[in-house]
Amino acid sequence: MNRDQLKGNWLQIKGRAKRIWGDLTDDDIKRAEGDVDKLHGVIQEKFGDTKEVIKDKLDKFRLPGDR
Repeated sequence: MNRDQLKGNWLQIKGRAKRIWGDLTDDDIKRAEGDVDKLHGVIQEKFGDTKEVIKDKLDKFRLPGDR
């Protein structure tokens, strides 16, 4: 397991915590941030890419007009 994969594990934990906090406080933005962090973490753990590389790859899948 390389350093980026360990960071991926951390991002998943952080994402879960944000999601739970969003649920407790009824904060939709924190819930969404938690889901995104968790997704980045899963991808980072599986492939060992950095968060920036993952973000670039996911941005390529966006449809025109999505923000």
